[in-house]
Amino acid sequence: MFDKTVYTERRLKLRKKIRSGLILIPGNTESPMNYPNNTYRFRQDSNFLYFFGIDQPNMAGVIDIEDGKDCIYGNDVDIDDIIWMGPQPTVSEQAAQVGVLCTHPMKELASTLQRAIKNGRKIHFLPPYRAENVVMLEQLLGISTQMVKKYASVELIKAVVALRSVKEDVEIVEIDKACDIGYLMHTTAMKMAKVGATELQIAGAIEGIALSYGHMPSFPIILSQNGETLHNHDHSQMLKEGRLMLTDAGAETVTHYASDFTRTSPVGGVFTQKQREIYNIVLNANNTAIGLAKPDVTNLSLHLAAARAIAEGLKGLGIMKGDVDEAVANGAHALFMPHGLGHMMGMDVHDMEDLGENHVGYDDEISRSNQFGTANLRLGRRLQKGFVLTVEPGIYFIPALIEKWKSEKINTSFINFDKLEDYKTFGGIRLEDDILITNNGSRILGSKRVPITVDEVEETMRG
Repeated sequence: MFDKTVYTERRLKLRKKIRSGLILIPGNTESPMNYPNNTYRFRQDSNFLYFFGIDQPNMAGVIDIEDGKDCIYGNDVDIDDIIWMGPQPTVSEQAAQVGVLCTHPMKELASTLQRAIKNGRKIHFLPPYRAENVVMLEQLLGISTQMVKKYASVELIKAVVALRSVKEDVEIVEIDKACDIGYLMHTTAMKMAKVGATELQIAGAIEGIALSYGHMPSFPIILSQNGETLHNHDHSQMLKEGRLMLTDAGAETVTHYASDFTRTSPVGGVFTQKQREIYNIVLNANNTAIGLAKPDVTNLSLHLAAARAIAEGLKGLGIMKGDVDEAVANGAHALFMPHGLGHMMGMDVHDMEDLGENHVGYDDEISRSNQFGTANLRLGRRLQKGFVLTVEPGIYFIPALIEKWKSEKINTSFINFDKLEDYKTFGGIRLEDDILITNNGSRILGSKRVPITVDEVEETMRG
């Protein structure tokens, strides 16, 4: 939790962006794994954390625009709770820590909202992503569960995106901490990538690092020899000589700020010549995009610059052919990188995507492409100082996709399908860093960059 002035200022800024009505921000509840008292690790709603800061379940915050009053609704614990949990601070004590003086029992929330509705006042709420909050909004506002998301306030969504997109100094400190935990996770994975080790052992070890230094991993760990599967959560294999292990993982600090890195390591510690060639193309794409990142450039332009670097590199190996700019314009590079360059990151690893990817990543100036590959770019809009985003180009040899394009004669002017026969069992390489947009450029977050050059990775693996 930050100083209460941080939360007070955030609510004031939000209040200035909304014309009238009540803003309702529900927190999250506990979610059972298999029976009511055995719950998943609690994760508070990020928007509730951002504006109200309390990391406890079963609360809701209300910001009254006209009255200028902020209130937190929640129930104090009873003796049964104390027996199992120990003494807990009251709701009013917790509210005071975030600059809120008004508190009420949760049962009074319904009457507050109904009173506002009867007076013709608008209730602003964000699109819920948990079923419990969908049901709660139905009960509070009388909107059917099927229609709840359609009634979410676009005015509030845009206001929250505008505030949360630009990171405050206190947030950047926390993201740096998350990145330092991510450094430990990834260097540990590199050192463990030995022939005969199992993916499960390595994934478990680095998840333990996230738990021991922070709150939890910032997302389910992606770790696999089959790196051509972009989000491969299967950890069932034993590592084999000559394979590549792709690790996409990050940590969430105790204040819930995230990191998200990807590194690709050669099983056994030494890249083959073929692996080294593809790896260095991806590394060049990564460094190219980071070097171009600065305020007022679009992330779409960074994506296309990385795509050109990949196409140029693959052309040098005889895998692609023809004019590089034409190849990228036609989306030929997407056979090898069918995803976007990166996404916003902050309190959520894909920051604010519960509010809608297009609201977060696009605007009236930059709209989402419908071209295969580039359509998956989550963040396209113009960058601003204070944005935190990932840069994660990759090259993947996906047999099913190669066969589809070959049989349908897609982009045959730019792809040497005969040459691709030598790469069908290659796997995939992705290299991902987290950057902060600064006054004149960007910086990689964390105390030091996770080892990324061929020599750095091999040296770390020897250690």
